[in-house]
Amino acid sequence: MTNHSISATKTALPKIAIIGGGLTGLFTATLLERAFNQGQNQQPSRSPHITIFEKSRSVGRLATRYRTNSTTGKNWQWAFGAQFFTAKTAPFQQFIKPWLVTGLLQPWYAQVVTLSPASVTKDENEALLNIEHKEQWNTQQPRYISTPKMTAWGRALADELAHTTIEFQTRVAPLAQYTKHEAGKQTELFDDTGTSLGLFDWVICTAPNVQAVELMANSGFERQADITTSQMLACYTLMLGWEKGQSLPEALDHQKIDCWDVAYVKDSILDRVFIEHQKPADHELLPSITIHTRNDWSEEHVDDDIETVKAKLLAAAQQLLHWNNCSAPSQIDCHRWRYAATVVDGKDSREILGALVDRQHRWIVSGDWCGQGNIESCYQMAQEAVAAIVSY
Repeated sequence: MTNHSISATKTALPKIAIIGGGLTGLFTATLLERAFNQGQNQQPSRSPHITIFEKSRSVGRLATRYRTNSTTGKNWQWAFGAQFFTAKTAPFQQFIKPWLVTGLLQPWYAQVVTLSPASVTKDENEALLNIEHKEQWNTQQPRYISTPKMTAWGRALADELAHTTIEFQTRVAPLAQYTKHEAGKQTELFDDTGTSLGLFDWVICTAPNVQAVELMANSGFERQADITTSQMLACYTLMLGWEKGQSLPEALDHQKIDCWDVAYVKDSILDRVFIEHQKPADHELLPSITIHTRNDWSEEHVDDDIETVKAKLLAAAQQLLHWNNCSAPSQIDCHRWRYAATVVDGKDSREILGALVDRQHRWIVSGDWCGQGNIESCYQMAQEAVAAIVSY
């Protein structure tokens, strides 16, 4: 993806830096452009000059991984980050409407079950699946996915930005590393080599809170202590795939059991199972499933050797899904997320911080972890950041 050109003049105000090109950063840039252009007939002089600094080569954080079968040309595909999102508030429902119209976002009416590791019968030669119907997601509170990949929405958001530049593979140095900042003055940012990235009227940090602590340390940010109020827990993701025509594990064989799409797991280190090839618009995929582990177990083992973790997860998955030599997965991958679920002072994420605003320095620390740790929180924190800038 190429950087976006800026149509505003050099005198356009304000100049805004967004650290992080995840959904919070993209939502923030989108809402800033809309706020400054609202009622202004898109006059360039009213367009903010926004720069997103992203340390990786892509945007959006809705991670998708795939592999292609060299014989058939078909793919296995895993949404190994967020599997779906909800839109419970009217503003967010309104925000996502254009992409629902185009079909890039689609509702997912999944059949949901609870699944427990197979129990062994008295003869010890037969294991029984423990599966119970839980619910079906419906139009009352739909879950949404991005098609054909979860990454597609982030890329669409970036492509639609008209007055924003995205600088990829750019690591912003901690704000206090090269210079001291004065309240009310523009902030000069630097990359990790000490090269200046420019002067900005506002700086918005949307990184995970552990990284935000480092970026804002010793800078004089007045909400520094609040950053550590939230804790982000780890998660491991196991990705499994089967060949076309291959026998599937008993739990996935819908000729033997009723069809299901999502499973909540009990009595296991595993937490949820998602069947990828049954999602809307994904019927052409080879059999693919994604499994997330429990956050408490993941946090306890976050620094373990990844191959050791993968072996433990495979053993737990085999016990849960009940496969044999003929139905064992041919594709196996494992990913470690150091920052996944959000808790606040040991409590659940319903007690939210909100965007952390320092009006003197014109710095904002934001992100889903300032809310409930989900995609709708990304939007809500973007709203709060934009409101702080517009009302300044």
